[in-house]
Amino acid sequence: MTTTHLPTNATLILIDVQQGFDEPYWGERNNPGAEGHIERLVAQWRTSGRPVIHVRHDSVEPGSALRPDSPGNAIKDVAAPSPGEPVVGKHVNSAFIGTDLEARLRADASDTVVLCGFTTNHCVSTTARMAGNLGFKTWVISDATATFDRVGPDGVVHPAEQIQSVALSDLHGEFATVVDTKTIISALRPPVFLASFLPSPSIAENSVVEKL
Repeated sequence: MTTTHLPTNATLILIDVQQGFDEPYWGERNNPGAEGHIERLVAQWRTSGRPVIHVRHDSVEPGSALRPDSPGNAIKDVAAPSPGEPVVGKHVNSAFIGTDLEARLRADASDTVVLCGFTTNHCVSTTARMAGNLGFKTWVISDATATFDRVGPDGVVHPAEQIQSVALSDLHGEFATVVDTKTIISALRPPVFLASFLPSPSIAENSVVEKL
């Protein structure tokens, strides 16, 4: 799979990369390597000079590990904001509802967003759907997201890996383009124009003449 070169103001949006998701009450989680991919992605994004926005879920639910007065509300070290990187607090699944996220993106003329974080089927998915509907070119990074087992209304337990796969399938080609970390990082680099390394037609013609 190939991607086009990302614009210089393509915005990386880190969604709810918070310590509270380490609490055991969430259940079994997939993709234990998500944080490592997030850390690599953030580092490469900053090196490229592109903007980074952090989204933090400030839960209003009693007993939630993500409440502002809970230690779990803190952003994980792998995604800790650098000076100058905004942190947008939200209370619902979508990072666009009740926040200034859209206004920030419009002010920066950023029409391309790249999403990662937690959880795939909830806040990442909801934000991706809204971003697509609002007209943003939206990318979701598959291996930099994760989720948990879910119990259906019939009592059937659906494993996190299955939830992840279905959630990403629903997004891809409809609301967003889903790729992995390696692919999106490759799109940060300037495109290589191989034609610039080829001999000019005149040189090629002279070579042919000389051989004759």
